[in-house]
Amino acid sequence: MTEAETWQKFHEAAQKATWAYLATAAANQPKVRVVHPAFEGERLWVATGRNSAKGKHIAKNPKVELFYQVGPEFVHLTVTGNARFIEDAAEKKRVWEGKVFDYDLAQFWPSGHQAPDFGLLLVTPARIELTSMMEMMQGKKPLRWRAKK
Repeated sequence: MTEAETWQKFHEAAQKATWAYLATAAANQPKVRVVHPAFEGERLWVATGRNSAKGKHIAKNPKVELFYQVGPEFVHLTVTGNARFIEDAAEKKRVWEGKVFDYDLAQFWPSGHQAPDFGLLLVTPARIELTSMMEMMQGKKPLRWRAKK
């Protein structure tokens, strides 16, 4: 399978799921929250309050993991990587106006991408894994991708 085909499978699974669970770390305690991320090519975006608990955790430890469980087939998509807030106003505007997210960000930030509390997290994947309950029961290995070093 080509890298483009692998990414297509990741995108298809993520689009079916809508919601994912984002794990961050507060000191030595993992914390998990529901988020509505959006893939844009090999980039993974999360919109969140700039002063949210997850934002504070990421400021201290950028390592994150997102887990999607998709549909009754129990497809599992796991994205492991590093997150950081985007500070560049032009990039925030591009993502906002480009409708990268499949929901209206103005529901949360009515004043737009310039809102002081609008936080745009970029998750840079280091590893992605896709599998399903059926594949696990059959002993099949997950579809894996790792970033080039």
